[in-house]
Amino acid sequence: MDRRRKRDESRLVVERVQTGLRVEKRILKVLKGLAEYHDITLGDLVEGIVLHAFEGKAPFGAESRKVINDLRRVYGLDLTARSSHRLKERGNG
Repeated sequence: MDRRRKRDESRLVVERVQTGLRVEKRILKVLKGLAEYHDITLGDLVEGIVLHAFEGKAPFGAESRKVINDLRRVYGLDLTARSSHRLKERGNG
């Protein structure tokens, strides 16, 4: 049995739902770029990040962090973890 077949057989069946999640524009661009780099869907990337975070594990290795830093520069993403609960949309008071 080849590797791909083994990997496909170990996949977990889940129920996914469409969401109207709103995300800061530059963050989304970086996430999309990273998903493209890894040849996975944006949804798969977000699920992986969340599942790692739920277990207190780092979701990215050194190579991915380098790609993320490059994408952050390309898209001008200067927000950090300290910014996370202080974001406010323009025109919303």
